[in-house]
Amino acid sequence: MLMLSALISGIGLGSMYGLMALGFHVTYAVSGTVNFAQGSSMMLGAVLTYTFVQTLGWPVVPAIALALVICAAYGLLVEALAVRPFVRRGSDAWLMATVAMGIVLDNLVMFAFGKEPRSLHSPLAHTPLEIGGLGLGVYPLQLVIPLVGLCLAAGLHLLSRRTRWGTAMLAVVQNREAARLMGIPAQRVVAGAFALSAVLAGIAGALIAPLVNVHADMGTVFGLKAFAVAILGGISSAWGVLFAGLLFGLAEALIAATLGSGYTQIISFSLVIVALALRPDGLFGRAQVRKV
Repeated sequence: MLMLSALISGIGLGSMYGLMALGFHVTYAVSGTVNFAQGSSMMLGAVLTYTFVQTLGWPVVPAIALALVICAAYGLLVEALAVRPFVRRGSDAWLMATVAMGIVLDNLVMFAFGKEPRSLHSPLAHTPLEIGGLGLGVYPLQLVIPLVGLCLAAGLHLLSRRTRWGTAMLAVVQNREAARLMGIPAQRVVAGAFALSAVLAGIAGALIAPLVNVHADMGTVFGLKAFAVAILGGISSAWGVLFAGLLFGLAEALIAATLGSGYTQIISFSLVIVALALRPDGLFGRAQVRKV
């Protein structure tokens, strides 16, 4: 029963990592850049959901909807201030600029929200599931998160293959200058990718908020793990990063259940290093062909 509980918990946690990693995939696929403030976007989604639901007493659906709109606006801000100016000059300084944007947001939230961790109450994270009168130690929300992750991955796949915005996105990926000459607003497509990236992280934050303590620094470790998942899965593959998230979450849960939580970070990241040493392009990534 303990192992079953660990497996279900790991799938829920891994799906959350996968959602955040999908955000890294989206921006990389469109612009060749990533948003290292992704962890802060996840924190923003969790803090805003807590504020609207717990503090202001709003219904859950409109609270999460407004939180995601604000996350999207933050993603647009990151692209406009921390990515676009440097990419135009051919500089890689967007790496540090996006990190700095995340640090700024973390500290602004800390001043406004406070330092103390807080708990968001939810019916889906209140009573553990039972089978045959035995408690699993698993909450219904931990089953909802994987379903949401799979639905969003499928929706992202359909968006990129079956819609005009998706076609425009693929055109920008192939050749931004040619796409611009054909009338595709390449810059708006890139900005939209950053907004979508922040929304995916915000969804992860809103879903995980009832299961963990909500605080201004919560996105730091989650963001690092999500980036590791994105690289592990092959950042160019949407399904790859989602599957890698599930593997990472399962590994963490099983290590914690068998050896104790103190070994979780050591062993899980060591496994990532070994996997990347064997598969440098990720488990599902493909080596890029360089033209000479």
